[in-house]
Amino acid sequence: MSRYLASRLVEIVVTLALMSFVVYLLIGLMPGDPIDMMIAGDPKMTSEDAARLRAVYGIDRPLLERYFAWAGQALQGNFGYSRSFNQPVLAVLGPRMLNTLQLAGIAFLLSIAIALPLGVWTAARPRSRADYLVNLLSFAGISTPPFWLALLLITLFAVKLGVLPAGGMADLRPGTAWPEALGQSIRFALLPVATLVLLQVGSYTRFMRGAMIEALRQDYVRTARAKGASQSRVLWRHAFVNALAPVLTILGLSVGGLFSGALITETMFAWPGMGKAIYQGILDNDYNLALVGLLITTLATIVGNLLADLALVAVDPRVSLASRRQ
Repeated sequence: MSRYLASRLVEIVVTLALMSFVVYLLIGLMPGDPIDMMIAGDPKMTSEDAARLRAVYGIDRPLLERYFAWAGQALQGNFGYSRSFNQPVLAVLGPRMLNTLQLAGIAFLLSIAIALPLGVWTAARPRSRADYLVNLLSFAGISTPPFWLALLLITLFAVKLGVLPAGGMADLRPGTAWPEALGQSIRFALLPVATLVLLQVGSYTRFMRGAMIEALRQDYVRTARAKGASQSRVLWRHAFVNALAPVLTILGLSVGGLFSGALITETMFAWPGMGKAIYQGILDNDYNLALVGLLITTLATIVGNLLADLALVAVDPRVSLASRRQ
């Protein structure tokens, strides 16, 4: 176990280093820089002023030199300053990461809680009316554009019915009682969470259904039925545990989305999350903000994959950590 974790730690460090190098170069190759934006906003700025500002911010130096300077500071825990928000990068991303985890995390857990039992239930009734209906709804959820679904929910529940806010987050005053604070937070999060759940639950259901159908065709399931095992025991004790293995890999890779944020959903509901912050950093050539945000997403994806491997070993005794290295 310790050897496996040590090797994965080395992989994480190498991947993050390569990712930071590639992303920094790609952002640096984009046309324009923050000083050009200052010139556009202040027509009185002279070329001498612009050159002096580029020297102050280090933008006049070669791209590789700027990257290694940033990497040296990052190793000391200094990830730089965000020009877009006029704050340290971690101060900008910290609250937005919590907002994204609150939104995407709840949607992720609800999607799993709905999709896994639904996939098992439909796999036990293949080609039935219920199976066809669930498949139709799943394909509809997978195919629906996020912005259209968000607009539909806003129009129905915020504009027509007026029962839920159209966007934003709850503005809680100091000293607000926790039942009221919880109620306000739920009201503002309900529509964006519902949007993400409707978009995610279809794909997870399809994955679970396909894995369960494959598991139910195996010899050990026929043997269990021949021994007189009940249908529920066959489904949950035999087929479900074995079908869960490929689904865990998909869920592990989805963990990165919990930190990167759902850009379209956050934009439609004015939710201040990681997705909007990274997108704003890229548009504004804010190297530090975009780079650190993307590195956090990369790290979350790698850690999610690692957790999926560990969970797979826990649920399937036939799998070992040594085999996961192959």
